[in-house]
Amino acid sequence: HGLIVFLFILIFLTFHFKKMGLFKLLFFPCLGAGVDRALSVDLFAEFHLGESYAGVYEAQGPNNESKAFLFQDSWRKVRVRGPVAERITSKLRQRSEFTVLVTLKQERLNSGVLLSIHDAEQRFLEVESCGQQSELRVHYWSRERGPHSEVFPYSLADGRWHKLSLAVGGARVALHVDCNRIYERAIEPPWMDLSNDTSVWLGQRNKAHGYFKGIMQDVILLGSNQGYVVQCPDLNRTCPTCNDFHGLVQKIMELQDVLARTSNKLARAEDKMRSLDGCSCDRTCAAEDGVVYRELDSWVDGCRNCSCLNASVRCEPLACPRLQCPPHSAAAYVPGTCCKECQPVCLFRGRMYVDGERRSVRDSAGVCLLYQCQEGAMGKVSDWSCPALSCPESEQISLTDRCCKVCRGHDFCAEGWAERCVESSDCVNLEAGAYCSCQDGYRAARDDSAYCQGTERETGGETGGRPGGRPGGETGGRPGGDRGRETGGERPGGRDWWRDRWRDRGRETGGETGRGTGGER
Repeated sequence: HGLIVFLFILIFLTFHFKKMGLFKLLFFPCLGAGVDRALSVDLFAEFHLGESYAGVYEAQGPNNESKAFLFQDSWRKVRVRGPVAERITSKLRQRSEFTVLVTLKQERLNSGVLLSIHDAEQRFLEVESCGQQSELRVHYWSRERGPHSEVFPYSLADGRWHKLSLAVGGARVALHVDCNRIYERAIEPPWMDLSNDTSVWLGQRNKAHGYFKGIMQDVILLGSNQGYVVQCPDLNRTCPTCNDFHGLVQKIMELQDVLARTSNKLARAEDKMRSLDGCSCDRTCAAEDGVVYRELDSWVDGCRNCSCLNASVRCEPLACPRLQCPPHSAAAYVPGTCCKECQPVCLFRGRMYVDGERRSVRDSAGVCLLYQCQEGAMGKVSDWSCPALSCPESEQISLTDRCCKVCRGHDFCAEGWAERCVESSDCVNLEAGAYCSCQDGYRAARDDSAYCQGTERETGGETGGRPGGRPGGETGGRPGGDRGRETGGERPGGRDWWRDRWRDRGRETGGETGRGTGGER
């Protein structure tokens, strides 16, 4: 009798402590066995979500003891730099072991970035959930091979709650979803040589790409590869306790009740199915943007022709027609379209320019004159002025599309180039211009890489050989390139084209530094 009374009191106290939120405090005072609390950081607390971020709203999550936030709008900018980013990255700097914990509910077919830690184009750690391809992608930087990606075939974008744990330890990575180990494999060890300029983004890759849509809760970064026990403490046990046995009995009783109710529902459903045998049901497909199409419907999605067949979306590359442009016009891309269209061109000093392109020249007195192609004629532009530059004259360079010099390292992507890189494409700065480059795991759908489509991973996870990628291969050997389109078309994706174009520009300007005759680069 005394034992029964003791067990009854223990069960009552356990239930009471659970309601008060003290159960974990009494029985699990640490984050988990082998996990140092000093190595963990709560990203929501560091970002101060809900106070100053547009497009992020507080929502209801499965854990009532912490806040959850809805990431919805596409104009948000959830990023931290400086001291806040330093507190976060200090948990990872020069470490080869870490764990990323996220509780999430992602919208169906959404493709978005959960967490991104990068400095300019160098991604030290990025976790991306691709709903269209049913994949989880991890991008990071390795000492031996540079940028590297690991792809795990698993769908999180199903509109349901999931617990995600990504643990990296040395040369191995383990993926847990809902406390189940899904994958474990050998990888290239990550290299966390984080600089002071590193930025941390939450729910997006940057201000223009990789928007996650859904709800996230308990986003935690741990400097240990045993962090999964924080989400699932039972994974670190070997023998069950009395409380575990009591919980198991309770679950069995609940399952018996669920089984009885489910059997009744199944019997009623079978009766309804028999009455529906003579009905014909229309099949539908849900596109990535949420639009529902009927069977055999067709539509254009970026640079793809898509159709609804057997209740599934099937897409193939868009076939562009061969153009026969009339005189004084040439084939060129128009913003928002995938195929080239005939556009009026201007002939100026032996070269063709499409509408809107500019060209600077010097007169006999050395004065810079700026011209712009408008409706088939080059017109002089007079309303321009040059801002003061903060760099020495030795670091100033001249460009062919303006009369004002710029400092070496100028951000051309911020001037509007980034808007040309539309689908799964990023803007990359050159010394005298910019170009579009397909993201990891995508190939170019246009020869200028402004539109990119998903493709199979390349052998070994390399990213340098993808179609439409960075010209020149290594960052130290990229040519500077000319910003203006010389022949009325956009930049092709081939490396040889860039090399020939750079060689021609060197002959035209008369020098390696870009300050040849006429002051042009």
